[in-house]
Amino acid sequence: MHSNTKKMKLLVTGASGFIGQEVSNQLSVGGYRPRLMIRQAGDDCEICHLDADFALADLRDHEGLKQAVKDVDGIIHLGARATFESYETLKPSILDGSLALMEAGISAGVQRFVYSSSLLVYNGNTPYVNADTPVNPVLDYGRIKVDTEKRLSELAASAGVSFAALRLPHVYGARDLYFQRLRAGRLILPGLGKNIYTHLHVADAAAAIIACVEQAFEGILPIGDRLPSSWAAFLKVVKQHYPKARVHLIPQWLALLATALLTPFRRIRPNPGLETPGAVRTYNFNLAVDPDLLWKDLGLALTYPTIYEGIPAVAAESRNLGVLINR
Repeated sequence: MHSNTKKMKLLVTGASGFIGQEVSNQLSVGGYRPRLMIRQAGDDCEICHLDADFALADLRDHEGLKQAVKDVDGIIHLGARATFESYETLKPSILDGSLALMEAGISAGVQRFVYSSSLLVYNGNTPYVNADTPVNPVLDYGRIKVDTEKRLSELAASAGVSFAALRLPHVYGARDLYFQRLRAGRLILPGLGKNIYTHLHVADAAAAIIACVEQAFEGILPIGDRLPSSWAAFLKVVKQHYPKARVHLIPQWLALLATALLTPFRRIRPNPGLETPGAVRTYNFNLAVDPDLLWKDLGLALTYPTIYEGIPAVAAESRNLGVLINR
């Protein structure tokens, strides 16, 4: 981080989420005093100890957003409803909330905006993704991400705000759902895992996001690590570090049927999970990202270039946190 960027005041939305926690921590220890936007501060707040300011606000609360963006130079926008639901269900959080945040930021004089998007803007049968690959989402989650990218980009261009959107792959780390379930001793995976997907350790994802706002990077690009890998390869490395965890592979058709049967009950859950037909389909997508994209533009090297460095680091972090129960 450069000394001339440390004086920037940065707002992080979704700061208490999986990626948001890592971004918030890197900013805090890197010389920033970020403003972290969370919906509520509870006893389980894992970022409340950071050297940071806090804003209690919701993306659907326009007045709260105005306060959150006050005196802010740049916004890292990670907050949204991260579930595979219908377009209309996702719209208030992902599309409307993002536009309200951008509009509030523009009114407050924000100059830089980085948005967390998704590889699911592409068709799941796209074997190799580069900067020229056209978007062609098959799920509502991907469709609304495309629409949000477009609208945010248009707003930013009209106001002279630098705008970057990173289409993130499978981002993994000690606190994600995949590894939480491994630590609990059981993981159910929908498919045989032979499809190739792009992965990225959360520390590298956070570093790229921060570099984009520091450098006022402009563009919309997918990102991943140096070696796209099948889920079967991912799981093989995982099993070396979580040997006692029980991992069950079930056929995709059976997983689709089971999740479809659960759909009517999902509406009554306060926090819908990822056990949906959409999640099953995405797990079986083929999406390998050109490993050179963005990293050269930002002048960054990955800390964990492949899953073969990243997964052991996750296991080590779990041990350091005292939460690894399967060794």
